[in-house]
Amino acid sequence: MKLRILTGLPLAFAVVYLIVQEREWVFALAVLVTVEISLHEFFFVSERAGLRGWAILGYAGGGLLCLSQFAALHRTGFSESAALVLIVVGVPALGLLLVSNLKEYFVGLASTLLGIFFVAFTFSWIVPLRFAESGEGRNLVLLLFAVIWSEDIFAYVVGRFAGRTPLAKRISPRKTVEGAIAGLVGAVLVALGFKHWFWQTAGQKTVILIAVLIAVAGQAGDLVESALKRAADLKDSGAILPGHGGMLDRIDSLLFGIPTVWLVWNLKDFLRR
Repeated sequence: MKLRILTGLPLAFAVVYLIVQEREWVFALAVLVTVEISLHEFFFVSERAGLRGWAILGYAGGGLLCLSQFAALHRTGFSESAALVLIVVGVPALGLLLVSNLKEYFVGLASTLLGIFFVAFTFSWIVPLRFAESGEGRNLVLLLFAVIWSEDIFAYVVGRFAGRTPLAKRISPRKTVEGAIAGLVGAVLVALGFKHWFWQTAGQKTVILIAVLIAVAGQAGDLVESALKRAADLKDSGAILPGHGGMLDRIDSLLFGIPTVWLVWNLKDFLRR
């Protein structure tokens, strides 16, 4: 527990700094490094599960998706849609050069595309979210992390001391229904506190809706990553963060949370009709 805190606090301060600072290239580098490390861990998990992917193509595709999001900010003509076309066409074609056994080809293609979409595609949406044209990107991303972190803390504490009912026993035996409920309640309370002290211009109903959806999506992302690790008979995706496991273990809730916030924020006017 002490090691988890000693690692988590400096990491939290670093993340907040990266969000509030305004240099795009610094943020871009952080996103790119996070995605590539997480992809490395994903392919390690995948291989341990007997599903060997083409890591080199995964790294290239993931990096392309991240860079395309930044290119789209400046309207260069190269967007995530163009990157997706290149990936969907390029990975299957280039994969033919890497293997001769068609069963290995099928497995490699499935594992590689899953890694690119599960890790890089989902996480890359933090770029347009942070630099949203509305000017609220900084608050949105700070709220996102505040909700994810508070949900994790509340769920961990309550689940450890008062958890009785398994949430998904065959996937993650330690997760409990009581912990999940506490995480959801804690996330909403922290979101309301964030609105009160740091984002007074935001509507209360909007903040509550975003917090609830982030909490639910975050739990789903966590469970999906846990299922992948259990299939590989692994406790953690890596050991880069002492007390926390791997990078993928730290961003698993964000993988579904980020695109969820992006969708809600961009559809909020439509939903009000």
